[in-house]
Amino acid sequence: MSIIPVNIKMKMAVINGSDFSDLQGFYEEVSQLFMKDENWKVGTLDGFNDILYGFQGEIIWKNSRKSREDLGFDVTKEFYHNKIRIGKPFSVKLIQQKLDDLINGNGQTLFEILVEIIESHQNIKLILS
Repeated sequence: MSIIPVNIKMKMAVINGSDFSDLQGFYEEVSQLFMKDENWKVGTLDGFNDILYGFQGEIIWKNSRKSREDLGFDVTKEFYHNKIRIGKPFSVKLIQQKLDDLINGNGQTLFEILVEIIESHQNIKLILS
């Protein structure tokens, strides 16, 4: 079993919703923020989740209202339609269910998914501003 050292010193990162207007822009923003010295960039929701394991502290999401709109219903619907169109490696049945949930008012938007990913990390405090 390997032990990952925990950085006790609190850090702070600022995601600025004014700097992007779509999911790809969000990925570029967080790649620049969290992956400066790495030779790969975030390009998936899973990848975003993975990079957060190395962070401890506060994430302030400025202009989060703009991001809530930019990464809202329409963009999320398009996101799911694209995954269904691509098919494998995606589970079309699962993606269709997520799309149906979204359309029926029970699903999450991309913004809500990103917030949930951040909040799932106990060492991170998210502040939406």
